[in-house]
Amino acid sequence: MKIFLDSVGCRLNQAEIENLARQFRAAGHQIVANAAEADLAVVNTCSVTAQAAADSRAALRRSGRLGAGEIVATGCWATLEPQAAAALPGVTRVILNAEKDTLVSTLFKTEPFDLEPLARQPLPGLRQRTRAFIKVQDGCDNACTFCVTTLARGAARSRPLAEVLDDICYALDGGVQEIVLTGVHLGAWGKDLGLPLRHLIDSILKQTDVPRLRLSSLEPWDLTEDFFSLWENKRLMPHLHLPLQSGSAPVLRRMARKTTPEAFAALVESARRHIPGLAVTTDVIAGFPGETEAEFAESLEFIRRMAFAGGHAFTYSPRPGTAAARMRGQVRPEVRKDRTRILRQTFEAAAQAYRRNFLGGRLSVLWESTSALGQSGWQMEGLSGNYIRVTAVAPEPRWNYIDDVELTGLTENGLLGTITL
Repeated sequence: MKIFLDSVGCRLNQAEIENLARQFRAAGHQIVANAAEADLAVVNTCSVTAQAAADSRAALRRSGRLGAGEIVATGCWATLEPQAAAALPGVTRVILNAEKDTLVSTLFKTEPFDLEPLARQPLPGLRQRTRAFIKVQDGCDNACTFCVTTLARGAARSRPLAEVLDDICYALDGGVQEIVLTGVHLGAWGKDLGLPLRHLIDSILKQTDVPRLRLSSLEPWDLTEDFFSLWENKRLMPHLHLPLQSGSAPVLRRMARKTTPEAFAALVESARRHIPGLAVTTDVIAGFPGETEAEFAESLEFIRRMAFAGGHAFTYSPRPGTAAARMRGQVRPEVRKDRTRILRQTFEAAAQAYRRNFLGGRLSVLWESTSALGQSGWQMEGLSGNYIRVTAVAPEPRWNYIDDVELTGLTENGLLGTITL
């Protein structure tokens, strides 16, 4: 059978799609590039924001419009609104998050199978990739008042270390140069196993030859100063994504976030002290219920003071079933959007300031794309260890290679450099 796989939303969803690709192949099926070729399409949906839910519906409709024989909806939006998902044209089945791990065997009414033989094949994901997203954890025990993901994903639970190491070795055998660890609440890995997150990271660095290891989003309250000693190993990339959500203490309390602006600032200062050149990025929600002009101004000033390397600004959208959706003082949509615009401009200015620090210096870059040959050579684009997008010209295609690059100028969204071969 020909299978098309699509994903909306976070890196965790992408990691799950890549694992489904592996399972389908192990069961003897073929992964195809688009829904028009497919006998079956599987769409891993997202519901973190109203826009993500809309994008999920659009992805399901697109598979139907392109002629996929059958469509299976799974993921967070499908789990939270299974009836709405089932009602979309072409959707023949809805598989909830709790059943996702056995999706392939469920669809074909077979016993779960051993993936070990296929794991030795150089096929790390759905497409050729330089990075592989590895799911190490699912679910979340936090109770942030805006978050619908805990409703869709359930309680926090860790994948066993041996399974994670197997997945990483599988991806490395496929040729990827970078592993990204991901989960709903990555910092909670190991709590149900009696182990700290640093045990997972230590084990990966010691038991695999991964060239570059990167961590996805980490809640700031999960980290202590001794955690940053892990970066003594240069294969751990100097980038931390620490969701803040607001720089105003009263707003953070209404969000039920387990931090304060002061505690967050102290943590970031400690991280920067231990990790040279560290990129710290974040997420902020604009227009959370009850956010006054004064609270927004306080939040904006804190964000500017933190000198982030970049960030994501999200317009608050009430998610059904969350405490925030029932709060008084819902901010008018036009005010939310205006605050989002201001935050995005602030993050872009901070990102440009951070990049300027590296002009005239040198960074290691993993090349992720190669465009057509021009007069000067092959146009290359990739990411540095601290997550700066770098562009350079090479005399030959360097896709999936890691090169040192001398940084010579700014681009609209990154840096321009010269490869030092």
